[in-house]
Amino acid sequence: MPPLPSPTTASRLIPSVTRAFTSAPPLNSDAAAPSPKPANKDHHIHTYGPEAFPLGFTVASTHCGVKKKAGVLDLGILISTSDRPCSAAACVTRNVFKAAPVTVTNELLASGEGRVRGFIVNSGNANAVTGKKGLEDAWKMSKGVTFQLPSSGDLGTLVMSTGVIGQNLPIDKITNSIPALVRELDDSPKAWLNLARSFMTTDTFPKLRTRQFTLGDRIVKMAGIDKGAGMIAPNMGPPHATLLGVIATDAAIEPKSLQNALNYAVDRSFNSITVDGDMSTNDTILCLANGAAGKVEDGGRESKGDMKEISEQANPEEFGKFKEELRGFAEDLAKLVVRDGEGATKFVTVRVKVSSSSNQLPIS
Repeated sequence: MPPLPSPTTASRLIPSVTRAFTSAPPLNSDAAAPSPKPANKDHHIHTYGPEAFPLGFTVASTHCGVKKKAGVLDLGILISTSDRPCSAAACVTRNVFKAAPVTVTNELLASGEGRVRGFIVNSGNANAVTGKKGLEDAWKMSKGVTFQLPSSGDLGTLVMSTGVIGQNLPIDKITNSIPALVRELDDSPKAWLNLARSFMTTDTFPKLRTRQFTLGDRIVKMAGIDKGAGMIAPNMGPPHATLLGVIATDAAIEPKSLQNALNYAVDRSFNSITVDGDMSTNDTILCLANGAAGKVEDGGRESKGDMKEISEQANPEEFGKFKEELRGFAEDLAKLVVRDGEGATKFVTVRVKVSSSSNQLPIS
């Protein structure tokens, strides 16, 4: 896996370009201010038609029992159904204490040379600071999904977890739920929104967005999901929080180039936000690209699966366009996290027009 990016010089001078601020009583006040009623943020929930989502991906989610409240979604999967191997890239926390899912994800990306089947995510338990047992459980989650899928060589399933730190996962509840979850894989808008709900911990709304653009003779689509409301102060080589996110696209991008594009996007989006200044052990942003995009002449409705794979070296113009689209999309997703910051009442953006560095922060 390529080395993670460092924040830009301007980011180091001004660590957070976008920040959530919480209300506090006046400094000379003897009495604590009453807790404000949380604002309703349902207007941030967007709905989409089936044509908005990238081709060649199926998703599913369920309540398996990681969260105590019955019926609350706490386990989800995303699988590429494209005939070609799915490229993958990850930006993960720079925290010295990396959670077990982060370690397993890094190992799978390395062993698969940037190709994977998809990912599995649980919420309610971070599987962090859990030692050897935590690593064993993360591998059980990954292999539990991969075992249920048609054989595809040695490619694996990436893992993400978020929630309480220092407790072991109820791993049997998770693994026992995987077979039914795989059978329920679907590409409907409802399934995508439920996948976003399965990421949530203290979030007040599911964070799901889509985007599409033309790339060569293809209509490329992206779907993005992220979560985070507290422990947000990313420095990912890749991010922090727990800040989790995934961007799935039906573009065909060579793995190393995809990693470079994600590094570029994360450094200008997620690494430029903060809610409370705390860095998580689990922060992870994934990007999966399966090459299933449809042709412009067909309106992008039907997967052709034969899109030529784009690389940074061989196709600089097309790669440059993809990279900028990914950056803009990552910015949109990052702003959703700030808007859902725990106790946040203000959304503040700092625009740096002149700095001692030639680097520019495009986030606005």
